[in-house]
Amino acid sequence: MRIATWNVNSVKQRLEHLLRFLKEEAPDVVCLQELKCQDDAFPRLELDGTGYNIAVRGQKSFNGVAILSKRPMEDIQLRLPGDDSDEQARFIEALVPGDKGVVRIACIYLPNGNPAPSEKYSYKLAWMDRLHAHTRARLREEEPFVIAGDFNVIPEPKDAARPEQWVNDALFLPPTREKFRSLLHLGLCDALRATTDADGIYTFWDYQAGAWQKNNGIRIDHMLLSPQAADRLRSVTVVRHTRGWDKPSDHVPLMAELDV
Repeated sequence: MRIATWNVNSVKQRLEHLLRFLKEEAPDVVCLQELKCQDDAFPRLELDGTGYNIAVRGQKSFNGVAILSKRPMEDIQLRLPGDDSDEQARFIEALVPGDKGVVRIACIYLPNGNPAPSEKYSYKLAWMDRLHAHTRARLREEEPFVIAGDFNVIPEPKDAARPEQWVNDALFLPPTREKFRSLLHLGLCDALRATTDADGIYTFWDYQAGAWQKNNGIRIDHMLLSPQAADRLRSVTVVRHTRGWDKPSDHVPLMAELDV
């Protein structure tokens, strides 16, 4: 099963890119973030014929997450537990069957949190606490579980081309990185770091100051695996070339292959 995650930065503006990616890479499951549209505005008609089932949690103008799956999805969850008053569309989860069992996949768009300190940063940290609690509960079920998405977290200095530029940013502040590590300490595996320790691997390049041309990027899109999923990990790929397409998203897809 090939699972991809991609912050498309407006699914309607990036529709041709999404269709091209689906045709070229043919992942079995795609987690999308930052749709920037409501459920009824998601381009289902345009995706008809691609062979994907669609589950969406949209929001007008910003946020929004979706899971596309070649196989029918079950047990779809549209909210991250822990705060019923939270209306931001940042979480969707589904059970996806494979040839050798099922995989539970959570697609997340973790809050940016800037500026810090602020209410936005407090919301980010609280959201991460809720994700921690939910993950702990899921791990008790001892099933293959994948958390994929835009985490808005730079885990380590080597995950930024110029870490000194990010020292006061919510993506790289010590409390942010500590909460990310606490997720890993639950028993999760960072899929990419399970395959390489190399520097210079990024998933985001800002539109400003020629970041793409200068390779001034950061790694903030991640795929975290439960032990049962990590045991089935075969490969991880950053589909970097999509950043060079015309009018691209500022993120590129991250893709992992699991033997399920």
